[in-house]
This record gives sequence, C-alpha cells and structure tokens, in this order.
Amino acid sequence: MSLIRSIATVGSMTLISRILGFVRDVAVAWALGAGGMADVFFVAFKLPNLFRRLFAEGAFNLAFVPIFAGKLELYDEDNPRTFAAQAQSGLLVMLLLFTLVVELAMPWVVMAIAPGFVDEPEKFTLAVSLVRITFPYLIFVSMVSLLAGILNSLGKFWAAAASPILLNICLITAVFGLTPLLQSPAHALSWGVAGAGVVQLAWMVYHTRRAGWLVPLVRPRLTDDVKRLLKRLAPVAVGAGIYQISLLIDTIIASLLASGSISYLFYADRLVQLPLGVVGVAVGTALLPMLSRQIKSSNGQAAMNSQNRALEFALFLTLPAAAALIVMPQTLIEVLFQRGAFTADATHKTAMALMVFAMGLPAFVMVKALAPGYFAREDMSTPIKIGGVCVVVNIVIAVSLMAPMAHVGLAVATVVSQWLNVILLATVLIRRKHFRFDARLRKRLPRIFMASVIMAMIVLALQSFLAPQLHGALFDRILALMGIIGGGLLTYALCAYLFGAATLRDVKLALGKMPAS
Repeated sequence: MSLIRSIATVGSMTLISRILGFVRDVAVAWALGAGGMADVFFVAFKLPNLFRRLFAEGAFNLAFVPIFAGKLELYDEDNPRTFAAQAQSGLLVMLLLFTLVVELAMPWVVMAIAPGFVDEPEKFTLAVSLVRITFPYLIFVSMVSLLAGILNSLGKFWAAAASPILLNICLITAVFGLTPLLQSPAHALSWGVAGAGVVQLAWMVYHTRRAGWLVPLVRPRLTDDVKRLLKRLAPVAVGAGIYQISLLIDTIIASLLASGSISYLFYADRLVQLPLGVVGVAVGTALLPMLSRQIKSSNGQAAMNSQNRALEFALFLTLPAAAALIVMPQTLIEVLFQRGAFTADATHKTAMALMVFAMGLPAFVMVKALAPGYFAREDMSTPIKIGGVCVVVNIVIAVSLMAPMAHVGLAVATVVSQWLNVILLATVLIRRKHFRFDARLRKRLPRIFMASVIMAMIVLALQSFLAPQLHGALFDRILALMGIIGGGLLTYALCAYLFGAATLRDVKLALGKMPAS
C-alpha cells in the first residue's frame, strides 16, 4: 500500500470519527455549557487522554513501531511475535501500577493539573471523583494503541483508525442515556469514557486475532529488546508530545483564570482537532512504519521521498483548513455550539482562541511528518532536546500573556512553541542530510498557499452574503454554514487544479484507483 493511500485510509476513518466527535461535542456543549462543571469534566477527560497520547499513542507506539517494523523487514516471523508479546506484558504491568498510584494520589494529582480548583471545594471534590472514574480508560486505550501498532506495521490501518469512532458513540450514548440515571451529565460522560475503553479494546482484540497477530500475555522479562524499548519511552514522550504538553500547561494556567477558560480552550481545540486528526494523525500513523522499513533496508532516497510526500499531502489539506478557521471562527462556534447552556459570551471567547489555534494548525501537522524522521532512525534524544526548549518557551509566553490576554494568551503560547518545534526539527534533519525539500514540494507549496488565500476570500464573501441566514433559525444557520463550507471546498479544489497544486493522478492514487509508482 502506497503512503498516500495509507494516509487516505487512516484519514477517512478519522474523518468519520471527527464528525461523530462534533456530534458528541455539540451534545456536551448543550448539556454542560462552558462553565464550572464543564471545566471539571474536561479536566477529567483530558488527564487519561494526555497520558494516552504521550505514553501510549505517543511514546510507546513511536518507540515500539520502529523496532517491530524493523524485525518484520528482516522476515523473521518468530522474533517480532516474541518482542510484541513481551512489550504487551511489560506495558500492561506498567499501566496497572501507574493507574493504582494515580488513583491513590488523585487529590494531589488534581491539585497539580488544576490548581485553580483548590479554592473551590465543591469543584475540587467533583474533579477528584470524576478523574477517578475516567483514569482507568488509560489502561484499555493503551492496550488498544499497542495492537494498533502491530496492525499498522503490517500495513493494516483501517481497524485501528476506526477505533475512536466507538469512543464518540459511547459518549453520545452516555449524554442521553446515562444522564437521567446519575447525579449530573458530567458523571454520565465520565462513566461513558470508562466504558468506551472496554469497547475499543474488544474491537481491537477481534481485528488483531483476525489478522493472526494477537500475541498472548506472557510473564514480563527484561530482554534486550524490551530494555531498548524502555530507554526510549521518556525521550519520545517529550519529543512527540510537545503539543499535548503545551495543552496541559494551558489547562494548568487556565484553571487559575476565570471560570470557563478551560472550556473555551477545549472547544476551540476540538475544532482544530478535525483537520489535525484527519491529516496529522493519519500522516504520522502511515509514515512511521514505512520510514522504519525503508531505513532498515538502507533505502535512504525512498525514505526522503516518503517524507516529502507526507509533508506535501499534509499541507495540501491543512493550509486551506487553517485559512477557513482563521476567517470564520465566530460563525463556526455559533452554529455548532451556541445553544442550551452554551452562551453568546462563551461563543465569542471560544472563537478568539480558535482563531489563534488555527494559525498554528500547519505547524501541528508538520510535526507529525517531521518527527518520524528521528524516531524511524531510533534517534530519541534530539526530539526531547527540541521539545524541552519548546516547553520552556511555551511556559514563558503563557505566563507573560495570561494577565493581559487571559485564555487567548495561552493559545498564543501553544502556537508559537509549535512553530518553533517545526523549525528546529526541520533544521536538524536538513543539516544531517536526512531530509531536504525536493523540487516537487518546492514547486507545489506556493500554489497550495495561493489556492488557500483565494478560498479564504470566497469564504469571507459568502459569510457576508449569507449573514441573515447565519443569524436565523437553527436549520437556516446549518444550511448557510454548509453552503459556505461547500463553496470554500469547491473554490479550493478548482484553484488547486488550475494552479497545479494537485493533479487528477494524485486523487486517483489516494483513492486507490491506480497503482503507486
């Protein structure tokens, strides 16, 4: 399977998940709004997801896949199975111990990640209770990530990419099915998170078994390969997780700001997560095993071509998305979220954060295409050094801007640190001659940018033309938003084709209509 086709497979499943995620977020906004209870649930939801993204999908997966894919490339059938079984058992033991420690220390954990809650005893007590419910999700979803790493290394992407769909279905069900039975919508959603982990793991166990690669639970042993894996976990967590660490810093500082600040950042991030998830996660997921196998077989030119195509594909889809989010944040938030407990004031404050996050969207996605260039070569130290610099920059800017700009200053800090991350990652790869921007990427990037600018101008014009409908009844607002998005997509597709930013061959290749060259 070609790189672009693999990205398209993961991206299409992720798109379905993100659409359901919007339905989920609309339901959550209707039930919780953007006040104190919403802040508490988002902290409870973020904590296990943070560790999942840092240590499961992030560190463990990025450290595991290069070793596992490399063993597959050597055509040694027994060795990768043995390694996968030992990695699985070691991961499970670490997760059980870590979860037990966090559950016992939960008041201090909440105090660390949401220090602003301490002055509000009811809010703090509720946060401790909800995080205790959601945190075991980490165990299940981390095992899901391990099985996903196995399937992705085998070139089987769709089952793992479809797994988040189940999370969204569980949370939507929890909002409407469990809320009448429990103390609050926040309790219902928290139990929905915990239940989703069980459902997702069952899904992945079925598909891994079907592929013939469900490895057994064995007694953990510190083999050389396992030691090699463990040594890489912390560096990879920081190197690949700078965006997640930045969001955690935002959450900690936002808890010290006015009530609702955490929620504004959360809802804004959810909209950014649509293109980031569909494109960025898809690129990183498909690129890492391919790069690992190409580098293992000493095919440096193929690896460089793969990374260029990943960047090209990512920017082709990300730049227009960023442009659209920058020019219509208020419209998007108002149509999607402003109802029930979600007020006009919450819409305005969320839209301000969304506009800033959108400026960093290309950087968020480019990191997903650049970081595998290190991890596939089993270089874990460089990304952690770069990540450390970016974290410090993020903290300094966030603290400096929190007073004059409130939650928007935190979004600015995240975006600046991400662009710095991109610049440093690219610079080091180029200096080491592991990467260069090829002629095709240099030719197409300005054309993608121009097509995105023209699309943004059309979107602005459509917003002005459809303003009465955008402030009318809900059905009219939804139709108007769909018209704006459709007009923008059509404009971008036409401009991209006329400018030569993409060809029909690229589309056919992504859709699997022709063999990769």
